[in-house]
Amino acid sequence: MEEEFKAEEAVSEAEKRFELYRRTVSLFLGPAVFLILFLTPMPPLTAQSHSLAAVLGLVLIYWIGEPVPIPVTAVLGPVLCVMLGVAKSSVVFAPFAHPIIFLFIGSFMLAEAMKAHRLDYRISLGILSLPWVGGSYLGVFIAIAAIPAAMSMWISDSATTAMIYPITVGIAGAVSRLSSGATSRFSTGLLLTIAYAALIGGIGTPVGTPPNLIGIGMIDKLAGVRIDFFQWMLMAVPIMIAMFIAMLVYMFAAHRPPGKEVSGLSAFINEKRSELGGWTRGQKNTLAAFSIAAILWVTPGVALSLFGETSGIHGFLDAYLREEIVSLIAAMILFFTPVDWKERRFTLSWAEAVRIDWGTILLFGGGLSLGGLMFSTGLADAIGTALIQATGVNTLWGITAMATGLAIVATEVTSNTATANMLVPLMISIAKTAGTSPVPPAIGVCLGASMAFMLPVSTPSNAIVYGSGRVPITSMIRAGAALDVVSFFVIMAGLRIMCPLLGLA
Repeated sequence: MEEEFKAEEAVSEAEKRFELYRRTVSLFLGPAVFLILFLTPMPPLTAQSHSLAAVLGLVLIYWIGEPVPIPVTAVLGPVLCVMLGVAKSSVVFAPFAHPIIFLFIGSFMLAEAMKAHRLDYRISLGILSLPWVGGSYLGVFIAIAAIPAAMSMWISDSATTAMIYPITVGIAGAVSRLSSGATSRFSTGLLLTIAYAALIGGIGTPVGTPPNLIGIGMIDKLAGVRIDFFQWMLMAVPIMIAMFIAMLVYMFAAHRPPGKEVSGLSAFINEKRSELGGWTRGQKNTLAAFSIAAILWVTPGVALSLFGETSGIHGFLDAYLREEIVSLIAAMILFFTPVDWKERRFTLSWAEAVRIDWGTILLFGGGLSLGGLMFSTGLADAIGTALIQATGVNTLWGITAMATGLAIVATEVTSNTATANMLVPLMISIAKTAGTSPVPPAIGVCLGASMAFMLPVSTPSNAIVYGSGRVPITSMIRAGAALDVVSFFVIMAGLRIMCPLLGLA
């Protein structure tokens, strides 16, 4: 019943040559830009801000071209800042120990435990076996989209896509066999949908994708506004749902199935589910730790809504159960709950824990460091003033539209984390210079940075489904371009409504 699709390398020779050319050119262009900026007189800037501008030129070229790994560039920037006298080492590297770094670490460990014990896979098959899914093409389409959207609110979009990908491939193969093979367009839509749903779902919570935490950290550090876990969800989940529905409608209309029902699909899903067997101790422990984290993450925000900011309950929770503490508590639970007491094996081992994405953690620390230096040296103010004069955009929602649009475009050619690191401090500076709230533009960058729909190189999620050989590049570009445009208007409408309601504008 199941037709196997191999996730082969589907990158053409032309694309390989372009990648090689891009990395080679940027390897030498970065130092050239650094030297040009460093040697060019810039009278309005101080010596420190002038040196920082040169470092940023190098860092931005390297983040876009990726001649070396992006996290390496994130460390290179601060190192050069110390060597050029922009600031002392203790100042430059302090952001690498920012509390949000530990929120990253704890949430990454939770995600690693979910993967190690296949809890995510079990939950996915459970959703697909629900009665309303059955053998309906529409039911399968909705379920296969809802799973990565819900999962990526808590774990990375790439991990989510990698997890749901083999299930989707199996379903596509089963549908093809059961429908006499007349489903190639539907299969393409199904594979694209899981990648797009994972990207969209990531905006729903602070831990869903790195740009969210980058934005929250920079808004706190550079704008003095703290957005807690619950407040972010109140703002982002409606936008996520609206974008999810828009994506689902477009993808189903553009990749319509050959009929309404396909018999035998439920049996295939149940067969896959039965292969998992019963719930393991590791799955139960991981689900308990995750549930505790999710409840405690939103509790302070709920207390704020119910009792007010001056209440003792909210004050206690805000002081002692901050997001990073909750994240680490949940991670510690994994190390103390046994799966086999006789052998002293616990839910998460250190060997498994160290598999988390340390590169993203370094990238966040480097971005926060450079962003802070832009403000402390006065470089951000100078850039903000110059951009306002050049563009003439000086209203809150004009700046927010510019921020969102730039992020959507930039994230198609560089990582969403690098996009957020580059644009969030810049937009905060522009908003401050214009005398408007910096929060909506910064959030616009965070949300726009996750809308990478057009190219396989835009995000690992796209690359995973493109590698199946069942997704033509033209189909991805066509669907991605349409969704890029849709996402701009959905994000702008969502921010325009939600930010004033929540006091963020």
